[in-house]
Amino acid sequence: MTGKRHSTTTAVALICACAATVLAAPGTAFASPAEPTPPGPTTRPDAPTPPTNRSLEEVRKKIERLYREAGTATDAYNAAEEKAEKQSEEIVRLARSIDKGQAKLDKLKARAGAAARAQYRGGGVPDEARLLLSENPSRFLDGAGRLRQGQHATKAMLTEMGRTQEDLKTYAKDAAAQWKRLEAGRKAKAEAKKEIKKKIAAAEKLESRLEKKERERLRKLEEEAALRQQSAWVDTGILKDAKGEATTPGKKAIAFATAQLGKPYVWGAEGPKSFDCSGLTSQAWAAAGKGIPRTSQEQWKRLPRVDVKNMRPGDLIIYHKDASHVGLYVGDGAIVHAPRPGRNVTVAGAGSMEILGVVRPDK
Repeated sequence: MTGKRHSTTTAVALICACAATVLAAPGTAFASPAEPTPPGPTTRPDAPTPPTNRSLEEVRKKIERLYREAGTATDAYNAAEEKAEKQSEEIVRLARSIDKGQAKLDKLKARAGAAARAQYRGGGVPDEARLLLSENPSRFLDGAGRLRQGQHATKAMLTEMGRTQEDLKTYAKDAAAQWKRLEAGRKAKAEAKKEIKKKIAAAEKLESRLEKKERERLRKLEEEAALRQQSAWVDTGILKDAKGEATTPGKKAIAFATAQLGKPYVWGAEGPKSFDCSGLTSQAWAAAGKGIPRTSQEQWKRLPRVDVKNMRPGDLIIYHKDASHVGLYVGDGAIVHAPRPGRNVTVAGAGSMEILGVVRPDK
């Protein structure tokens, strides 16, 4: 990862400096969608009626719903990408096993062929018959011992050949299954990508219809919605109990995340120039020396959970019922997160979105 790295002290100072404004920082609050109010019958297509605050709020809700759906699709895309990488690695491993097994089988066949040729050169008389025809008792006993050893070796070789052939069949079968899963994953990834582009394009189209002043009002409405949710969350007194201190790895994760402030959100990105929400959190903890799942949904499923009241800086806050968003808690009721397309990595109120729960990477 590149980019300017902040010390933990600098990161904490930054959050403290934002304390006065963090409650109003833009988040990604979502509400149930509503269709924009259609223009009146007297409205001319070339001179649209400026939207009222109510209709603009409805546009905001619809835009945020679309971006949230794009976020869910992004999680599906990232999950498919992660699976594809693992499946590709498994296919490579199986291919190496097949190659190694085939080489072993070829050697065993060569040994069996050599034994057959030796018997042919001996006139086709089996070792047992030649042993019985021997006139020297000592040579007979020595030969009997060698014969038993040879029989055991031949039996072992044949057993090993059979086992190697079965292994090759298993490897080939597993590889074929992995290819099918990989192909299914590629289709899932393609569908997710298509869905992401569709939702983002729809949201951008809605926003592009607005005049510059209306887009500024829309941004203000976003901030006000985030402020209302954050204020309601803070008023519960939850932060009175959340007094835990960051661990050393947690401080490193915070330092990494705050160093990315201002970088754009790009779906599927995990740095160094852009991030999506889980790309930022997974890379922050990778920088702290702790590998965690790539997607917010897997982070929610697989990382240890803690009560919100017991959260500490460095923890991950998972948002929405479908676990489609995540932010890194930095203390003082704030998170660093990558909000959505069209926004940059920023500091926001930890309660400015619907909290599903908190997970702790270094528990």
